[in-house]
Amino acid sequence: MSFNGNEGSFISLGDASAETKNYRNANPGAVKAFYVGKNKLNDILGQTGCVGVRIYNSVQSDGTRQVVIVGVDANENDLENGLLLNHSIICPPVCGNANKLNS
Repeated sequence: MSFNGNEGSFISLGDASAETKNYRNANPGAVKAFYVGKNKLNDILGQTGCVGVRIYNSVQSDGTRQVVIVGVDANENDLENGLLLNHSIICPPVCGNANKLNS
């Protein structure tokens, strides 16, 4: 099995705004977003054989929603023995300025 070139699609701000609003409306008070830095993503992407990332939803032991980010190889396999990224900065409370994606 392979990704066949399907590694996601870029969308317009209008579509992204509508989709994030749909999520916020369906999940009032929930975490809106997760921030991770460029250097950490580059560390994951720089691993031997890594062609992309997979982002898993997770819940920490204290109940906080989080994500786990893992590198993925060309055969769609997680690089589970490589770098696993967690402890992103959650929004809220750290969301940046109000914009079409978060408000």
